[in-house]
Amino acid sequence: MVRYTYDLHLHSCLSPCGDEDMTPANLVNMAALLGLDIIALTDHNTAGNCRSAIRAGEQAGILVLPGLELCTAEEIHMVCLFSTAEQAEGFAREVHKSLPPIQNRPDIYGRQLLMDAGDGILGEEPLLLVTASGISIDDAPALAAGYGGICYPAHIDRASFSVLSSFGVFPGHLQFPVAEVSRSGNPSALRAAHPALKQVRLIGASDAHYLEDILPPQAGQVMELPERTAAAVLHWLGQGGKP
Repeated sequence: MVRYTYDLHLHSCLSPCGDEDMTPANLVNMAALLGLDIIALTDHNTAGNCRSAIRAGEQAGILVLPGLELCTAEEIHMVCLFSTAEQAEGFAREVHKSLPPIQNRPDIYGRQLLMDAGDGILGEEPLLLVTASGISIDDAPALAAGYGGICYPAHIDRASFSVLSSFGVFPGHLQFPVAEVSRSGNPSALRAAHPALKQVRLIGASDAHYLEDILPPQAGQVMELPERTAAAVLHWLGQGGKP
């Protein structure tokens, strides 16, 4: 087994709230400078820049998992990760079909830039990506699994767009093996307040929308894997952080 540092929640300039400097090459190379071994690109409700980030990661020596941050019908954010870009894009098409037909207003929300691996602009996504989808939190795990992926609640300790702010309790019946807390979160306090979390591995992530938000890995932010592959990461997550 080898220990790898990770951050599985990063946004690119395709997220309207993401800075335009968060290009695939920039975010991958910043992650490399900070000592991260494995990252995931999780733009809001889309996987449109994942292929470019994967290619940039191959050049920088960083494993990039393709994914997205799903906004469920309940307005709960979920990290959804996959082994291949094809899987992530297939899931993203399902999400896209369930989004309301609201066009992006770049002057209000920001541009939604599609990039190549060399940070050339390929175009802009016209549909506003930060709205709630029609996919419920109850249906999201099976839908992601149908595309070979895994999903789990994001930043559960936040006051908005989190499972705890929406429900008040953690949905133990969904049996998520992992859940994400923000860098300032207190896992011990969360477990004490929500007994359903005692069987859930809590992992940290930056949820970075700006280059300066990508942080060096904190103590304990490592995973032990037999090999540095997307499939091994998904297995680790599915086993609740166990090899």
